[in-house]
Amino acid sequence: MSDQIPFHIQEEIMKRLPVKSLVQFRCVSKAWKSLIDSTEFIAAHSLRRHTQPHYLLLSYENPLVEEDYVLFSRCYTDDDTFPQQSSVPTFPQSVKQLILPSVVGSSQGLLCLHGSHPNYQTHMAVLWNPSIRKSIAVLMPDFGVCSYTRDPIKPSIGFGVCPITNDPKIVAMTQLSEFMIYTVDTEEWRSLPTNLPSKRIQRFFFSLVTDRFIYWEVEINDLTMIMSFDLISETFDFIELPDSLASRYLHICNLRDSLAIVKQGDDYNSSIVWIMDVGARKSFTKLFTITTPHETILGFSKNGLPIMTVDDDDSQMTKLVVYEPNSEHNSVLETCNLPYQLFVHSYMETLLLLGRSDYTSY
Repeated sequence: MSDQIPFHIQEEIMKRLPVKSLVQFRCVSKAWKSLIDSTEFIAAHSLRRHTQPHYLLLSYENPLVEEDYVLFSRCYTDDDTFPQQSSVPTFPQSVKQLILPSVVGSSQGLLCLHGSHPNYQTHMAVLWNPSIRKSIAVLMPDFGVCSYTRDPIKPSIGFGVCPITNDPKIVAMTQLSEFMIYTVDTEEWRSLPTNLPSKRIQRFFFSLVTDRFIYWEVEINDLTMIMSFDLISETFDFIELPDSLASRYLHICNLRDSLAIVKQGDDYNSSIVWIMDVGARKSFTKLFTITTPHETILGFSKNGLPIMTVDDDDSQMTKLVVYEPNSEHNSVLETCNLPYQLFVHSYMETLLLLGRSDYTSY
């Protein structure tokens, strides 16, 4: 940019640039590097995330392999039509060393993975920004050992970035009602008091994060409920589902930064998608029904189209497709042999973790 352009105008222009360009521009001058690395600029750039490219990261695992491992195999650009293949991101070393890793979720461009640490009798989480190739490894707190297997207790994990402070947070908890939270700003674990009623959580299932809340599917007294954690106030709550959604066969998804619930139809050959109403956290609206048999919804694209797997019993193949509810048309993204299990994770470009060195937090 010309020296004739005032610096505050240069700053406004740079806020609109993609992440990869900004990383390169840090080498132009000390003033630009200082600006781009500042927490204020990173926060302002994050506020324009609706203009940043969105991606879908595909991972898969083979449950028949003795040493199960999750691999990222494809990255798709999530545009206004349907995702197009983009690239294959490279794992950081901290992820490669995890044993039996799994993706916890993604929030504001960061992905969180969780697995066993090979050199410690504990578990480890890794926060990873694929756009700038930065990662932070976090050793999980000691929750003791399982009385049956004598292995370290594996906690249930939730992850999200606070939309106010841009501070990434990891929540870890066990069925024994032990709750801990790690924040990147403090680089420490601390106990997390809860305001939950005295309900024994029998099982934790899949978790996801929207703009402000982390949600878990939980089982209490043989009933499926939704537990939430507010990333701003750091408080928990239960969402009791209406009778229309009362079922043990539910799946939660993030649909345009809102909580969506997928319920199996009564005929077992369809799925019904519901979304939680804005401002009414216990009210849900039915969106549409998917009638494709043998399907599993993994998530939704940027424009709200279901992304799902469809099994072909004849060919023993699984197809990853984008489904258009109105036309009932499938656009195939990926095909693989069974029994591979496919997972889709949405993320966008972000500057979070910029300026930090890769490290392990003990």
